[in-house]
Amino acid sequence: MKSDSIEKNIIFDMPESYSILHAGELSCGIDFLSDFWQEKYLKEFIRDGGSKIKFITGRPGSGKTHLLRLAADLAEKENYKTVSFSARNIWMHDFKEIYVEIFRQCGILSCLEGISRHLIEEMGFSCGDIPEGMKFIDYLSQSGSGDALTRREIRSQLRQIFLDNSLLDNNFALACSMLTGSILGYPILEEQNRELLLAWMEGDRSIKLSQLRALDFYPSRITKYNARHMLRSLAEVVRMGGYSGLFIAVDDLEILTSRSSLEPVHYTKMKREDTYESIRQLIDDIDSMKNIFFVYAFDRELMDNENAGLKSYQALWMRIQNEVVGEHFNRFSDMVDLDRMAMQEYTPEVIQAISESLAVSGSLAISESQARLDGSVPPSPVDEKKAREIAAQARTGALGIPQLILNAMQEENANV
Repeated sequence: MKSDSIEKNIIFDMPESYSILHAGELSCGIDFLSDFWQEKYLKEFIRDGGSKIKFITGRPGSGKTHLLRLAADLAEKENYKTVSFSARNIWMHDFKEIYVEIFRQCGILSCLEGISRHLIEEMGFSCGDIPEGMKFIDYLSQSGSGDALTRREIRSQLRQIFLDNSLLDNNFALACSMLTGSILGYPILEEQNRELLLAWMEGDRSIKLSQLRALDFYPSRITKYNARHMLRSLAEVVRMGGYSGLFIAVDDLEILTSRSSLEPVHYTKMKREDTYESIRQLIDDIDSMKNIFFVYAFDRELMDNENAGLKSYQALWMRIQNEVVGEHFNRFSDMVDLDRMAMQEYTPEVIQAISESLAVSGSLAISESQARLDGSVPPSPVDEKKAREIAAQARTGALGIPQLILNAMQEENANV
């Protein structure tokens, strides 16, 4: 299951004709896990202030990417900010790169707008009374309430919300305070300075820190050493903005062991070990963070490769090895083995149900006119006999059950 990016309407290694199916429409079997995550983590543990890291592994075609997309769908429904990317596109050895990608995708201004609405309500005003497009300070001036006392109260609220919050880095808090002030219209922030603050928060090295000192802002640059602390601050701002938390899905981590020159990124031994160390540090720091759900996905190769895989970096392996034991699939486990889950949950009846969902998707994607033009045949679900063959084949084969189902349906179509 390879992908350059995590998109929510393609599953397994499907041909283009199946892209109409949304992740949430194919949850047969996998809902044993996804529903559990939704109830125990998204609705409770993460929303209540906890943080968690999960690792998803399995053979190619076992449904790893699909689970990431389905979990992201569920997180959106539970009002989380969701971030999804592939390790094939983002360097993983420098946590600053990960932070920057998360920052770019989460839309911090929408969070700050949520905080500004909360501030307005706290001051006894109603956001619904402010005309669309009008800043709060202009509304106050228009209604005769924009006196010095009210302006001082705005400053006091901003200080209390951001600078008095122990979960926020001081520089991050000050930048958010000034940006929220620009949304409210007070304190005034020029557009150029607004862009400078956002560029600093995004880790842009092209800006000169001396430019920020004119704002009485004396930050250090965001680096791999402070990026996790910045991520904690970002997650807190997301929560303060009215969201349940931050959901982050990282796919294709097996790229760490690839030696192909065709890959967009290539990891040397040093960069690979830096990546493992970065994940190790994140595991150690996760309990100090709040409202963050990290999910990494990778092929079994990353588990089995003794020389370059997870086992090659003892400091990381010691923290996750206890998760890879037990006879039965444990839904609380932080190391999610989709092959083991499939052996337990993907009965022939479930396999048939999955194929029926795929068949519906393929039929919707193939229009009547297309069928006349190129002879496309709507896919057919597998029968009970084939479903049992797939279940047996999956015990020793190189592919996961979902991919075996798709292959069987394609073979059947080829014979029609």
